[in-house]
Parts: sequence; C-alpha cells; structure tokens
Amino acid sequence: MRTIVSMPGDGIGKTVLPEAIRVLEAVGFEANYVNGDIGWDFWIKEGNALPKRTIDLLSEHKVGLFGAITSKPKDAAEKELDPSLKGKGYVYFSPIVGLRQHFNLDICIRPCISFKGNPLNFIRRCDNGFEEPMVNCVIFRQNTEGLYAGVEWTNPPKMVRDALETHPKMKFFKDVASEDMAISTRIVTRQASKRILTAAFEYAKKYGYKNLTLCEKPNVLRETSGMMFKLAKEIAKDYPGIELWDTNIDAQMMWLTKNPENYGVIVAENMFGDIISDGFAGLIGGLGFACSANIGQDVAVFEPTHGSAPKYQELNPSIVNPIAMIMSACMMLDHIGENDKAKKIRSAIAKVIEEGKVRTYDMMKLKGGADVFKYGACSTQQMTDAIISNL
Repeated sequence: MRTIVSMPGDGIGKTVLPEAIRVLEAVGFEANYVNGDIGWDFWIKEGNALPKRTIDLLSEHKVGLFGAITSKPKDAAEKELDPSLKGKGYVYFSPIVGLRQHFNLDICIRPCISFKGNPLNFIRRCDNGFEEPMVNCVIFRQNTEGLYAGVEWTNPPKMVRDALETHPKMKFFKDVASEDMAISTRIVTRQASKRILTAAFEYAKKYGYKNLTLCEKPNVLRETSGMMFKLAKEIAKDYPGIELWDTNIDAQMMWLTKNPENYGVIVAENMFGDIISDGFAGLIGGLGFACSANIGQDVAVFEPTHGSAPKYQELNPSIVNPIAMIMSACMMLDHIGENDKAKKIRSAIAKVIEEGKVRTYDMMKLKGGADVFKYGACSTQQMTDAIISNL
C-alpha cells in the first residue's frame, strides 16, 4: 500500500486537506497517510517552518499532499518567535519554497480549466448579449529559479556591491548608499529552462493542445527571458504539430480577458508563472478551483494555490471551498498512475457544479462569514459530501 505524506500546514489547509482524503477514500484509493509537520506553528516553536523530520518523510515516501501556508514579512515573523528563540539568528523562509528547492521540484503545473455551469466563469459581451468562452489552459511555471530563488540582500555587502558595479547599468545607482538599497536577483539557467519547456511541450503533445505560449519579457529582460525564448524556439522544432507563441507578461494579462480560449499550454519563469496562473484562475472561478503540482525527479507535492485564510479557520461549520484541494489530489492520482480514479472524481465535481444545487459561498459571490448559510451556501463538508455522492 502506498504511503502519502499529509501536510495540512496552516489555516484552512487543516480544513481542506482532510476533505480531499475523504474523497480519495470514497473513490477507492487505498493509502496510508503520515502527518508531516510544516508551517507557522513550527516556526514559532522551533524557528523552522520546515523541520528536517518532514523532509525525511518526503525523502522516504516521495509523494505529498499539502494544504496551505502562512507567510509573513521578516519583522512580523521575528516578532512571533518563541521568546527563547529571539535574537538567535533564526530567519523565516517559506517552507513550500524550501520544499521546492530542497527536492528540486522545478516543474509546477497549474491547470485552469472551466467547469460548465460554474457561476463564476468568465463571460464577455458580444453582439447577441453575452458569451461564456470555456477556458482550458495549463500553466507550466518554473518553480525553483527566477526572482523567487531567494538570492537577495538589504544593504548588500561590499563584495556584492563591487561585483554589481561592473555592470554599466549600475551607474544609475552609483550615488545610492548600500544601506539604502535592497537587491533581488533573477536567476535563469539553461538546464532548468530546457526541462520546463520540454515538459510543457510533452504535456501539450500528450493531451492534444495545439499551441504553447512562452510568457516572458525578453524585450526588457533580455538575458533571462531571452535565454528562455531561444531555448523555446530550439525545442519547438521537435514538436511540429504544436505552434509556439510568445507574449510579454504585461500584454498577456490583458489578452487573457479578451480571448482566453485561444491559449493552451503556457510556460513562464517563477514569478511570471505565479502571476499568470492566478490571472487565469480568476477566469474559472478563482482560487477555490485552482490546483497545482510541484514535480521533481523523485519527489512530488500537490497543493491548492490558495493561501491559508486564517480568518476562516475557526468558523464552524467551515465555509471554504474544498474543490482546489480535491483537484490537487486528482493531480496526485494522475502522477502515480491512478488516472481512472482521478477521472471519476473530476466527473463527480463537474456534475455537482453543473447541477448547481450545492454551492460554497464563493460560488454564490457572497462575502465570507458565518452568516453565508442563511443565503443558501453549503459548508465545506457538504460540498465534499455532494462530490462523494456523485462518485
């Protein structure tokens, strides 16, 4: 029997992950679930939001389900540390970013696919009134490099400043004191870029997508985006049935609300991929429907892209939408070869949404709060029950 590392994390992660496991059990997926400690509680108590024991569990079992994480700015994180740990040099670092980098989970896949009947689907005005284009876009986000690599400084040390001064563009900042300067680097490597682009082309080929878009900014970020664009053109030669498009991230954010149905697979660096995947998620109902996979050579972790939303954690019954977490579990099933079970769950979700009898508060465009039930919203558990009843 397979073992899955269950990492609820913070806030509503502790609510939605058990619901996904309920659905997995209902569809007949048999597994042992071992708990992995991760998140803000462990930062406060141990000065480490990603304890080594959790890394060891993933190293052993290879597959993890992750709920959500709370991250706060540097000063706020330091303030919440246990008093016995303050002033000892502990620095908060996002544990999900830590997992991606430790296990080189460099391929992030974020499907943004419309469900028929979802009241939150994107619509646009046309001559005959309104039309609802069905979105079927899958974003491949490079997950370990770019601006999220974490190579940055406030008050850069002299050796860093001296190195940067060798670039002619630094002349603009020559009169800025280092203590008044914060620097982040955008690192893109050929090997990682080639891997994400190849994986995206293979996915497009496997699932019949006719185009692949590289969403970058090579007209300004000439070296980093430029490297990715050159590689994309080289790799595209091996996939003659897939048309290569390229867009700038700013223009893409406009076009995704003009003609989203035109896009199939999109590839981008870490931050741009984060931005564009949230943009497309908004067209299919928001973060309550946004699932993702973080895949490396040996280890894979599956998570919804929403945050921990701690203001909703204490509501009883819970109001949050569990679909993103359940869909993330479907991606896990696909990854380990349980495709039929994943298909059954997705079909059950589609039926619940299309019937429209059971809707969470976000699907009813309500402001979140304990009073949403009087307007007909279902609870988190009731949504899960409806999905299970349609399996």
